Amino acid sequence: MGNEVRFRRSPVVALAALAVLGIVALARPAVAAEEATGTAKVVDGDTLEVAGRRFNLYGADAPELGQTCQWPNKTIPCGDVARTALMDLVVGVEVTCKPQWKDPDGGWLAYCFADGFDLGENMVHTGWALTARRYCSHYSATEERAKAARRGLWKGEFTAPWEWRAGRKQ
Repeated sequence: MGNEVRFRRSPVVALAALAVLGIVALARPAVAAEEATGTAKVVDGDTLEVAGRRFNLYGADAPELGQTCQWPNKTIPCGDVARTALMDLVVGVEVTCKPQWKDPDGGWLAYCFADGFDLGENMVHTGWALTARRYCSHYSATEERAKAARRGLWKGEFTAPWEWRAGRKQ
């Protein structure tokens, strides 16, 4: 039998393995069964409604409505500008959102596409959203390019959306 190593299957090990798999399955909320396609209604800079369902752009976090930013010599309503930027991306085209999972706040996180273009990535590219590091870092390189080019938020000073929300809750 040479140098073969044989493992004995233990019922305890098998049960432990099943328990670990169960915990992993529960740790990530279930994916929605279907994607949604249709005309989009923009709620804010990273939220839209498609086919009667609300989606947050997976991987992107835009300033909130009412949030302001400082540009040289002026204050701008960056939350409103971010919403307008997303409106520009979806006007007149069909949008498809592919849900990834439930956000802890109860909404669906989804990759959404307008004419085949990733809306989250486009919002980060234009500088009107940041990479949502809470969930992923898919758009980190895109964010670095927007920052280097001083696009959107990067033209001035701003508070990251997640920090702004945390400050409002206190």
